[in-house]
Amino acid sequence: MKKLKEILYKVAIDGISGSTDIEVTGISIDSRTIESGNMFVAIKGIQVDGHQFIDRAIELGARSVICETLPETLATGVVFIQVSDAREAFAWVAANFYDNPSKDLQLIGITGTNGKTSIATLLYDLFNLNQPTAGLISTVAIQYRDRQFTATHTTPDPLTINKHLRDMVDLGVQFCFMEVSSHGIDQKRVTGLEFKGAIFSNLTHDHLDYHKTFKAYRDTKKILFDGLSNNAFALVNVDDKNAKIMVQNCKAKTQTYALHSYADYSAQVLESQFKGMLLKINQNEIWTQMLGEFNAYNILAVFATSQLLEQDEWESLKSISQLKSVPGRFQTFETPDNIMVVVDYAHTPDALKNVLTTINKIRTQNENLITVVGCGGNRDHDKRPMMGAIAAQYSTKVIFTSDNPRDEDPDAIIEQMCEGVDPVDYKKTMNVTRRKEAIKVACQLSQPGDVVLIAGKGHENYQEVKGEKLPFDDYKIAQEIFTKTS
Repeated sequence: MKKLKEILYKVAIDGISGSTDIEVTGISIDSRTIESGNMFVAIKGIQVDGHQFIDRAIELGARSVICETLPETLATGVVFIQVSDAREAFAWVAANFYDNPSKDLQLIGITGTNGKTSIATLLYDLFNLNQPTAGLISTVAIQYRDRQFTATHTTPDPLTINKHLRDMVDLGVQFCFMEVSSHGIDQKRVTGLEFKGAIFSNLTHDHLDYHKTFKAYRDTKKILFDGLSNNAFALVNVDDKNAKIMVQNCKAKTQTYALHSYADYSAQVLESQFKGMLLKINQNEIWTQMLGEFNAYNILAVFATSQLLEQDEWESLKSISQLKSVPGRFQTFETPDNIMVVVDYAHTPDALKNVLTTINKIRTQNENLITVVGCGGNRDHDKRPMMGAIAAQYSTKVIFTSDNPRDEDPDAIIEQMCEGVDPVDYKKTMNVTRRKEAIKVACQLSQPGDVVLIAGKGHENYQEVKGEKLPFDDYKIAQEIFTKTS
């Protein structure tokens, strides 16, 4: 419980009706969860406007309300706080309610189009190898100590973030590695958090259905770096031309990493095979169980971060060599008849190209590379033909299929992917709408020595169709199909 006046610290207030010297027992943006003494924050969402539920929240016991537009009649005994930006206010009151826990640990934010989950999870695994000192907030899960929670968003809402950060601090967690999405930044979910460091992985075509332009997408990512203090660090991948823009006017200590440019931290892939790769990092050679240039970038970012957090260099390198790939990120298994199956989350043109290029560098070209891929519904339409073109160009055979169609017709999505295929590659492609059937067809087409890539869903254990999340796990289904056939 907190006094209302305490949790309004740093909130930009336009006006207050009532006394702020009251107790607040909890905070919610969902009127259905309101209990006696709670604060209700009315947020105007994309589909629902929280202002419509102010009366209901008061009926259930709300004694304070933050809103952008005041009701025509102000309920007696309820404090109304009018603000111009309820999302931003929500972030500040959430942080204040939990005593600003981000100040009491080393919170590191990871942003970029690709690599966020891998970098965050690998850092979490690295810092927990010897003793449990780290927490994780990612697309896949929220984890710390022996606790694990299912993630519903890449970047959760401010109340969820601050609640878990407070729990981490109370349990003695020293570091937290957190994915920071462009949606999360734009919707003020990370406002009020004190980051000790931020990592920029790369920026490619994604989420333009939301941000509309690439510039808007890039500038949203930049906000994370604009908010860093001069006591924090900014680690950026300078092989990406957007890195310089990220740290323009950034107060933090800027450090760089790269595979192909001069940087503070550099790496080189010396040898690559399906079992892993040999890397040279700042003149030290290490073997890692991961592979692909994209993973070399991820590993380098992890190493650089460990050094910026003052970890022993040799111990960090030794520990990195023990780390395994993140579930759903270039996750492989080999069938008894020597077919290599790869499951990867690649759902952007750049990520798909990276995975296919990695496979093509390892295989001898005598084998076939069969790709099963789709695109999500209710998302960026522009990337669909790009994904189709890349899949066809870099594969021997492509099976276009359903991903998470959501409210769209999966066949229409597939047709849009096909529009991007170069005519010379038409003969490589086929359409199988049902995803499980597509994986079965890939299995039937494969011969000993071939590689089958199942791309787009990675770690997800569901398929979203017409508002329903139906059980579907690419890795488990592929194992079942390929094992039966072998």
